[in-house]
Amino acid sequence: MEKLYIKGGREPLEGRVRISGAKNAVLPVLAATLLTDELMTIGNVPHLNDVTTTIELLRQMGISVVIDERMNLEVNSSTISSFFAPYEVVKTMRASVLVLGPMLARYGYARVSLPGGCAIGSRPVDIHLESLRKMGAKVDVEDGYIIASAPYMRGADIELPGRTVTGTENLLMAATLARGVTTIRNAAREPEVVDLARCLRKMGADISGEGGDVITVRGRERLHGCGFDVLPDRIETGTFLTAAAMTGGKVRLENTSAGLVDTILCKLTESGAHINTGNGSIEIDMRGERPRGVSIETAPYPAFPTDMQAQFTSLNAVADGSGVVTETVFENRFMHVQEMQRMGADIVVRGNSAYITGSRRLKGAPVMATDLRASASLILAGLVAEGETVVDRIYHIDRGYECIEEKLSQLGADIHRVSA
Repeated sequence: MEKLYIKGGREPLEGRVRISGAKNAVLPVLAATLLTDELMTIGNVPHLNDVTTTIELLRQMGISVVIDERMNLEVNSSTISSFFAPYEVVKTMRASVLVLGPMLARYGYARVSLPGGCAIGSRPVDIHLESLRKMGAKVDVEDGYIIASAPYMRGADIELPGRTVTGTENLLMAATLARGVTTIRNAAREPEVVDLARCLRKMGADISGEGGDVITVRGRERLHGCGFDVLPDRIETGTFLTAAAMTGGKVRLENTSAGLVDTILCKLTESGAHINTGNGSIEIDMRGERPRGVSIETAPYPAFPTDMQAQFTSLNAVADGSGVVTETVFENRFMHVQEMQRMGADIVVRGNSAYITGSRRLKGAPVMATDLRASASLILAGLVAEGETVVDRIYHIDRGYECIEEKLSQLGADIHRVSA
């Protein structure tokens, strides 16, 4: 099993780094290729384990996927021969459920394993299933598999009981080929949902309202292929900005967008960071200063993202002053706190809030990653801790960050990967 070794407490991070395409944008776009038998070309694709798993799933279904040396993908679903997503392939990835809606809409049948992923709380697929039933599908769950069929999907007026990104995306894709009009109320507003709608529109879908609470889809008889570049990863952007802030550094991020990370930039500015934004770039300059403690509360977009909660917990652990981090999205997302306490962090968890008093220095220690974003927060803590930090179970980090140790090394971090 691989581990990351970090020698911390060194010079501030400095330099430039290129932000990769968004994992949470490319996965639904890959699922959308099931909606057409024409060639789809997808660019700005990050080289991540979840992307590799999705490509493996498509290939097991008989779909042709060609990858060039720059990770541009050509996907041709006209060769599909199976409508089955097995547990063995999708057990590590909750986004696998995204193939359900497109397969039902295009082929009238799907058998998809109940998904796996990070153990950060309850993310049931019941909302997906009940909404697809409203669109005319017969849906059963047997032996850990969703088995769904429909002679055709029909438009429906659907009020989602809670904001769900994958639920909104699944319904959005299913609705593009449904008969009639589908209205999705209380829709997720995340940029990745908007990006999927942009891709579907390029494929010929009739969609309006994405980015707001109500999305309207007028079904088409067919969709066509297109070329599409996925948007930059806002969580990777926020993670590298936070790393620069924690180390007192000056870093320029390229191939990103300030509009994707407004709330993160506001909190970093509150912490004392100097931020400059340009066309496709963000520069953060801490001028060698220690960040100030800030309080955050996570909530669905456009509020502060839950996927940046662990990183800001880490920032507060070394900040001047104190901060309260409140998690409202997932009920089990403070598992990184115990690992940070091993490094000397002063954190007390009460209910869904972490009360953090900053320490000038943390101490390097062996720590274990419990989920994707927790692993990033432990790496950030290791950058500023005295001595050596060893982060175990880093297969989590490879699901969502492309070459994170190489990018941090570019900025001056002493970090390397070792096979145990």
